[in-house]
Amino acid sequence: MPRRPPSARARGLGAELRDLRATTGLSARAVADRLAWSPSTLSRLENGLRSISPEDVATLLVVYQVTGDDRDRLLALAREIDRPGWWETGPAGIPNQLTALIGFEAQASRITDVAMLLIPGLLQTPDYARAVMTGGDVPAHEIDARVATRLGRQAVLTRADPPHLHVLLDEAAIRRPIGGPAVMAAQLRHLAATGTRPNITVQVLPSALGAHPGIDGSYVILQFDKAPTLIHLEHLRSSLFVDDPADVKPFLSAADTLAAQALDAAASADFLTTAADDHEQG
Repeated sequence: MPRRPPSARARGLGAELRDLRATTGLSARAVADRLAWSPSTLSRLENGLRSISPEDVATLLVVYQVTGDDRDRLLALAREIDRPGWWETGPAGIPNQLTALIGFEAQASRITDVAMLLIPGLLQTPDYARAVMTGGDVPAHEIDARVATRLGRQAVLTRADPPHLHVLLDEAAIRRPIGGPAVMAAQLRHLAATGTRPNITVQVLPSALGAHPGIDGSYVILQFDKAPTLIHLEHLRSSLFVDDPADVKPFLSAADTLAAQALDAAASADFLTTAADDHEQG
């Protein structure tokens, strides 16, 4: 019987455990030696490639000095590690799955962002990101840290071996004047410029298309060289990773349809530049 591919929960839990170890400053060998494990065992756990029991998670959390709500949440995740999909709820704007998402972005070979309402976070300017958070009622004392986290995620696009990012952007997101005309114009020019990089493709879905598969909502496709594809959905107080192949397939099909319907990269860059001028001219 073929081995079941790792679930989104297993891969997400592994990413969180890896991040916790990094926070403590401990090497994989140091942790493995302390627990009488092999370093390869710990590596496979952190990559979601090996089943991990709640007892093993509890042991690691003692080493990493994790207590309280975070401990309870990670143990609950370990108890449900083989369940398909991964849905969590939490405070508005603070997805519990953020650490996992950052890890998946770093591991992905291709990221497709179907964006209906906002410029994707991986391409947001600091001023635009700040305006989004301000408009979303993020507490003022948290905004700087959240903007820094969002901008830090963008480093994945400029590393030596970056994923390919394909953005399918609805005109509604382009016309919405988030942050005011100057902020929006700068954001759109940044988007047009980054779309010229070899690993980034930006395509605009003009409103003249009318109804299209994207109107059902925004989502992100994360594709990997050696792991199953994931779909990420995020809403006000919840986020979801879809990992069942039968459920993933419609999202892939819709993205292919949108790519065929959207303006090509060159026409999209012209559209973005013209829209930036429109914002500046009021």
